[in-house]
Amino acid sequence: MKYDFDKVINRHNTRSYKWDQSEKLFGDKEILPLWVADMDFESPPAVKEAILRRVQEGIYGYSVTSDSYKEAIAGWYRRRHDWEIQKDWITDSPGIVTSLSLSVELFSKPGDQVILQSPVYYPFYDVIRMNDRKVAINPLKLEDGHYVMDYVQLEELMAGGAKLLLLCSPHNPGGRVWEREELLRLGELCLQYGVTVISDEIHCDMAMPGHKHIPFASLSEELSNLTLTTLAATKTFNLPGLQTSYIVTSNPELKRKFEYKLKALSLHMSPYFTPEAVEAAYNEGGEWLDELIQHVSGNAEYAVGYLAEHLPQVKPMTPEATYLLWMDCRALGLDAEGLKKLMYREAKVAFNEGSVFGTEGQGHLRINLACPRSILAEALERFSQAAAPYVK
Repeated sequence: MKYDFDKVINRHNTRSYKWDQSEKLFGDKEILPLWVADMDFESPPAVKEAILRRVQEGIYGYSVTSDSYKEAIAGWYRRRHDWEIQKDWITDSPGIVTSLSLSVELFSKPGDQVILQSPVYYPFYDVIRMNDRKVAINPLKLEDGHYVMDYVQLEELMAGGAKLLLLCSPHNPGGRVWEREELLRLGELCLQYGVTVISDEIHCDMAMPGHKHIPFASLSEELSNLTLTTLAATKTFNLPGLQTSYIVTSNPELKRKFEYKLKALSLHMSPYFTPEAVEAAYNEGGEWLDELIQHVSGNAEYAVGYLAEHLPQVKPMTPEATYLLWMDCRALGLDAEGLKKLMYREAKVAFNEGSVFGTEGQGHLRINLACPRSILAEALERFSQAAAPYVK
C-alpha cells in the first residue's frame, strides 16, 4: 500500500481532544483512548500541501468560497455516490451538529415531537431537547446480527403528529448501510405523512467493501424535496479540527431558511483554510481513502476475530460502514457505571459507553477502529483480560 496506516504517531501534547484528556476525563493519563471519532492517521498529503500554500499567503483576511470548491463537492458525490448535486444546493455550516440543531429549530416548533432511531449518535438527543422539542424514539430492531427499522412503530409516530425525522445514514453506532429498499420504504412514509427528513450522512464515504451508501435525497425528486442532508469531509479525511461541513438540499425554501439563520448568527462567513483543504481532499484524496477503507475493514475483521477467540461472550456488530465497532457487552452483567469501571480502572482503555446513545444502547460499548493495528490489538488485549473475571 502507498500509505502507512500502521505508523504510530505520538499525538500527546498536541492539544488533542482524544489523547490529551485521559486524566481529566477518565482519571488516568495512561488510558488508551479509542472513543471520540477522529482518526490517528495523517490526512492525505494533498490536504497538508493545500493548507501550507494558504498559510504562505501571509494575510489571513475575510474569505469567500469559490466555484471550484463547490465543483469539487459535486464531483465527489457524482463519482463516489452516483448523486447529481447542483452547486446552488450547497450551503456551508460550521459543523454537522450545528446543522442538526439549526434544522430542529427551523423546521419544527417548541413542544413538537422529533423522531430519531435509537441507539443513535448522542447529540441527536441534545439538539432535540435543548431546542425544547420532544424526543420521539423509533427503536431499531436487532435481526440477524444487525439493526433494522421498525416501520410499524415509525408510522404510529408519524400518524401521531411527528413531522421531523433525524436520519443517521450510515448508522452510528451500529454501522448499518441502509439498503435502497429500506430507504424507499422510509421515504414512502415520509411522503404520506409530510415528514421533513434531516439526513446525517457524514459517514457516507466509509462504506466497507461489499456495501454501497445510498444518499436518501438521491432516491427521487419527491424525496429530495423534503430532505436536508448534512455532510462533511471531516470524518472521511480526518479533518474534524478544521470545523467544516455543509448542507445539501434541492428545496429552495429549506435552503433559504437555513441560510437566513446562519446569517442571523453570523455563521455564514467562509473559514480561511478549510475550503482549500476540502477541495484538495475531494479532488486528490480518492486513492488515500480507498486504502484507508482497506485498513479499517481489516481492523474490523481483526477485532471481531479477536473477540470471538478471547472474549466470545461479547458480541460485536460487524460494521458495514463507519470506522466504529458496536459491541454488545450485556453478558458481562455490568451497568453503565460498571462498564466505565471496567474500562477506565481495570483495562485502562476508553471506549464509548453505550447508554449515551439511548436506552437501547445500555450494556454496549463503541470502539474507534481508525488507528494503527498495534493500538487496536493492545486495547482489545487489555479489555479482554480485564473482562475475563466478569464472564459467567
